[in-house]
Amino acid sequence: MICPHCKADNDKVIETRASGDSIRRRRECLDCATRFTTYEYVEKVSVTVVKRDGRREPFGREKLISGIRKACAKRPVSNEKIDDMVALVENELAQLKQTEVSYAVVGDLVMKELSKIDPVAYVRFASVYKEFREVKDFTTFVGKDD
Repeated sequence: MICPHCKADNDKVIETRASGDSIRRRRECLDCATRFTTYEYVEKVSVTVVKRDGRREPFGREKLISGIRKACAKRPVSNEKIDDMVALVENELAQLKQTEVSYAVVGDLVMKELSKIDPVAYVRFASVYKEFREVKDFTTFVGKDD
């Protein structure tokens, strides 16, 4: 591995742990003593996501992580929980054994997992995924329609 700090290719593995569907390795650069974490994933069959407007794009793990992190901003949700959630979503997509899935399938899987972890992040994610436009949309979604 190349050290993200000094770019040296000289490190040692300090700790290895299974984390969801990946292997998490804590490493230490032997040149500058910086510690960093790497993850190893099993490469999965590529899935294409059919977007709301009909466009197709490859499923992007990083894009999914980014969206979930935005929903979880300033919430007590660790990066490890987010990584585990993304691994669960990827596994469920793989079990579908389809090369194309609708954005709705991915969104519903994320919503299911977020609802178990943090209710505020769940509503934040829903507001983008379900395209809330007015306060009424929020109140209807959370069941407090006045």
